[in-house]
Amino acid sequence: MVQSIGKCHVNIQKRTIKGVSRFDVKIATAVADETNLPFVTAENKFEALAAHDAFIETSGALNTISASLMKIANDIRLLGSGPRCGLGELILPENEPGSSIMPGKVNPTQCEALTMVCAQVMGNHVAITIGGSNGHFELNVFKPMIASGLLRSLRLLGDASASFEKNCVRGIQANRQRISKLLHESLMLVTSLNPKIGYDKAAAVAKKAHKEGTTLKEAALSLNVLTEEEFDALVVPEKMLGPSD
Repeated sequence: MVQSIGKCHVNIQKRTIKGVSRFDVKIATAVADETNLPFVTAENKFEALAAHDAFIETSGALNTISASLMKIANDIRLLGSGPRCGLGELILPENEPGSSIMPGKVNPTQCEALTMVCAQVMGNHVAITIGGSNGHFELNVFKPMIASGLLRSLRLLGDASASFEKNCVRGIQANRQRISKLLHESLMLVTSLNPKIGYDKAAAVAKKAHKEGTTLKEAALSLNVLTEEEFDALVVPEKMLGPSD
């Protein structure tokens, strides 16, 4: 009787093992068919349980994108500051009626929203990084937090990017009059005078223009270091955008 029970147990065990043979491959294939995504089973199951490096790397890519988007949003915010006390080189879309305390002021709300999202994604990346580093031996139990943070970052960054493009970038206009004014009033254009009149005289022109609140052209003519025609031929901002022959 004992022998029979023993043989039965062995047969059942063999059938069970045979039934789950390559279950990992089969379930990965089933999930891939269901989602139309390239799911495959992990080559090293122990590594997959102990570490979540792929999640950290993905989060790192989102962190990099966040850094880029924050820089872009802040540049647009500053270039759109004004209209009279800031740079004012960009005209941002008027999505809201104005500031709560300053009538007529256009707040850079889309820039503010995007930068807040970027900050949150950066914070999520820190949490995901800590979670990934806490895999002890053959098991990392931080996966729920890692998955939650990564999914949240993906949703936030995707939604914020789409909103920023739709409600801000698409409607941005260049304030050409303001750009031209700031460009031609810039004292840094004096650099183009160096080859003709030398560093010392060019510095004198810049200092005089700055002290008296005039243009470089007016200062140069006042100091008699250049004629009007010579100044116009030398100071051409378009030629200062890159290397010239």
